[in-house]
Amino acid sequence: MTRIAPPALGTFTFFAVAFALSVYFTFAAVQGDFGLFRRVEITAEAEALQLQLIQVKADVEQMENLTRRLSDDYLDLDLLDEQARSVLGMVTRGRNRYSLIRPDSQHLISKNLNKNSPLTA
Repeated sequence: MTRIAPPALGTFTFFAVAFALSVYFTFAAVQGDFGLFRRVEITAEAEALQLQLIQVKADVEQMENLTRRLSDDYLDLDLLDEQARSVLGMVTRGRNRYSLIRPDSQHLISKNLNKNSPLTA
């Protein structure tokens, strides 16, 4: 009679552990904290932040320009006049200011109309 040897339990355990570790490391390489998907997310976030940086630099440049134009060394009278009238709520000479209040709402509609405007009579 021939005797059949039982399967080696050590060999099966070795390959099962090796397979489980390879699945774990593959999953970690793709979806882990340092995986491929995280790298794509970081790249997209970096591009969005670069665009935001460009926008902020443009805003800072505009503010520096307006600040320089209102400084003591360089005074832009048109900008100063515009800012003063905006803050004080005044209208330039030759214009009429109309304020309309609609009875059905609480909104105030203000229009600055020039004498040459087609809306003035």
